Amino acid sequence: MLIKTYGSAVYGIEATTITIEVNITGGTRYYIVGLPDNAVKESLQRIESALSAAGMRMPRQKIVVNLAPADIRKEGSAYDLAIAIGILAASKQLVAPALDDFIILGELSLDGGVQPVKGVLPVAMQAVHDGFKGIILPRANAREAAAVAGLQVYGIDHISEAIAFTSGKQRLNNVTVDVDQTFLDQVDNYDTDFADVQGQENIKRALEIAAAGGHNVLLIGPPGSGKTMLAKRLPTILPPLSLGESLETTKIHSVAGTLGAAKSLMTTRPFRAPHHTISDVALVGGGANPKPGEISLAHNGVLFLDELPEFRRAVLEVMRQPLESRRITISRARFSVDYPASFIMVAAMNPCPCGFHNHPQKTCVCHAGMVQRYLHKISGPLLDRIDLHVEVTPVDFQALASPYPAETSAVVRRRVIAARKRQAQRFEGHATIHCNAQMSARHARDRCHINEHSQALLKTAMERLGLSARAYDRILRVSRTIADMDGSDDIQSEHVAEAIQFRSLDRDSWAG
Repeated sequence: MLIKTYGSAVYGIEATTITIEVNITGGTRYYIVGLPDNAVKESLQRIESALSAAGMRMPRQKIVVNLAPADIRKEGSAYDLAIAIGILAASKQLVAPALDDFIILGELSLDGGVQPVKGVLPVAMQAVHDGFKGIILPRANAREAAAVAGLQVYGIDHISEAIAFTSGKQRLNNVTVDVDQTFLDQVDNYDTDFADVQGQENIKRALEIAAAGGHNVLLIGPPGSGKTMLAKRLPTILPPLSLGESLETTKIHSVAGTLGAAKSLMTTRPFRAPHHTISDVALVGGGANPKPGEISLAHNGVLFLDELPEFRRAVLEVMRQPLESRRITISRARFSVDYPASFIMVAAMNPCPCGFHNHPQKTCVCHAGMVQRYLHKISGPLLDRIDLHVEVTPVDFQALASPYPAETSAVVRRRVIAARKRQAQRFEGHATIHCNAQMSARHARDRCHINEHSQALLKTAMERLGLSARAYDRILRVSRTIADMDGSDDIQSEHVAEAIQFRSLDRDSWAG
C-alpha cells in the first residue's frame, strides 16, 4: 500500500517541502531512495526500535521509502518521524486520513522519544506558503514554529503521541505565541549598557557614529583600555530590530541550531565574537553540508574580531567580498546556497606586539620595524573597508572614580534612530542602500557634497597627515553621518574635520 507523508528540507535559509512516499510489498528488504545521506539511511534502525517501544511493529516485508523530489540531497535525522508514520499507515497499523494536512518533523530515539531538529522556522514559513494546515514536531521546537501565523503547531515528546493524534484518538494542544507582544517585551532586553563604561567619551562618540551610519570600526589600543567592553555595548545603541529583521535573523540561527528551546524569536541584535583561531569556513560558512558561518550569524548585528592581527590572513581575506555585497554564496557541484551577511564589523587590536606603542605612561619595547610588520598583518583591501580607525587610550583614575553617571544606551539610541531616519528618507527607492556606509563611491560623490572650505580642509589633511587616497570616500561617508547626527542637510567643515581624525592607520607617521 502506498502512503504519502510530508517533511521538509532546508537549503541555505529557505525550506523545500519533501514528499515521503512509503510503499510496502512482498519481499524482505528495506530501501530508502531519493538521494538520502547516511543519517537518513540509518533512520530505519531507529524507527524499528522506536515503533517497538510504542507497541507497534516493523513490517517484515519489502519497504521502499522515496524522498521526492529525488534530485535534491536529503540530510539529517528530521525525517525519522514522518517515515515512521508513513510505515505504520502503509502497513495498515494506523488509519490517519488527515496526513496530507501536516508537515511532520522529528528525530527518533530508540525508546521512541522525539528529539529536536534544526531549521524549524523556515520550515514552518514554507508550510504556510504551501497550504498545509499544521505541523507536528518536537515539543522543544514548538515555540519557534508558533512564531509563524496561520499554522497549527503540535509539539510532542514521544512517537506514541504522534500515532494517537494522527489516528484521532488523542487531541494535542495547539502551541501559540503572541509574536507582537513577545517582540515588544524583549526587543530591548540587553544585559549591558553604555552607562557601565566610565570615561572614554571619544570612543563612545566613534561608536555612536558607527551605529548611526552602519560603519565598520577598528579600535587600536593597549591591553586593558576597554576595547572589548565598548564593542560588546555597540548592539545596545543600534536601532531596535524590526519584526521583519527579527524573523530573518531567527531563520539563520534556527538553521544553525543556535536558537534555544525557550525562544520563539531573536529580539535583540546578535553579537558574535569568534576566536582568532577560527577557520575561514567557520567564519563565512560552508562545509560538506553548508551551514551559515559567523558572519551570517552576526546578520543585522555586530561581528567583533578581537586581536585582529592574530587572525590568519586567509581568514580575513575571505571577508572582503561579504563586507561589500553583504551576502555570501556557498557554491557546490550540485547546488549553491545564499546567506545574508549584513553586519557592522568591530575589530580590536594592540598597536604593536608588546601592546604599548604610543602609551602615555608605559614604554614600548618594539622597534619601528616590528610595529610596521605587526600593522601590515592587516591587508590594505581589508583596511579599506573599515571607515573608522579609533585610538583607545587607558582611562585615568579621575574618570573611573567620577561620581557622575555616564550616558545610558537608551539616550544614545534615540540619537542614532533619528540619524537613521534621515538616511532612510535619503535612500528611499534604493533597495540595496539603507545607511551611509552602504553607499558606493558614485553615491558618496552624488550625496556628500562639501563646500570649498571643507574641500580645502580635506586637501590639507591628506597632504599634511599623509592620508591615502582610499581615505577620501571613507571620510565623505563618515562626514555625511556626522551631519545627519547634527540634523544638518549640508556637510559642514566641522563634520569633515571630525571625520578626518578617524583615519589613524592612513597616517604615514602613525607607527613611527
